[in-house]
Amino acid sequence: MAIILTKGQRIDLRKSSGTQLRNFCVGVNWGAIETRGGFLGMVKKLIAVDLDLSALLLDTDAKPCDHIYSPLYRQDILAQFGLPPGKLDAANGALRHTGDDRTGDSGGDDGLDNEIITVNLDLVPSYVAQIFFFLNNCGKEDFSQIPYAKIRMFEGTPSRVREVFASYNVAAEPGFANKRALILGRLYRRGNDWRFAAIGDATEDTFVGQTVHRIAREYSNL
Repeated sequence: MAIILTKGQRIDLRKSSGTQLRNFCVGVNWGAIETRGGFLGMVKKLIAVDLDLSALLLDTDAKPCDHIYSPLYRQDILAQFGLPPGKLDAANGALRHTGDDRTGDSGGDDGLDNEIITVNLDLVPSYVAQIFFFLNNCGKEDFSQIPYAKIRMFEGTPSRVREVFASYNVAAEPGFANKRALILGRLYRRGNDWRFAAIGDATEDTFVGQTVHRIAREYSNL
């Protein structure tokens, strides 16, 4: 049975068999915004939601050492934050992104992940101590309007879920008003093992560079 995470909860990655989860997917699922108007609210309108799932890797000194974020981000703006161009793989191929989804689910939750990062912990270099996962909204909406955003860790492939290990539902709430980024959670080492902590903090960051700096500044020593 999958672990249903709550904010701030920390878990190890050991399965019921006692073995550690080493090769898995981190997927995020979110919904497009639905509004109604016209006569008696009978006209339904869907607003596409373009969220970007990213990952930031920190070394044993809690300094950024690698990343995954969209190659579509403008390099001149990234350079203003001292950041290199975006890419879809990191750390010896230990993390790989499946690509961009610019709309979100229409017509309700389809149960499928919109963007996925595959993780192979056996390939993560020894100097990597933490891996943060986060979302940035490329549109003008905020997270109080987006009907749902969920992160889950599962065994299988991006196209086939074999078994869900843990899930974390970040529901829309009034406190997310004016928040355009969401720090989902982090993987971190404890000796030879890895653990996961659910974070779920929404921020007012409007660009990925701000979120990268925020994680390094405020979350690296959790």
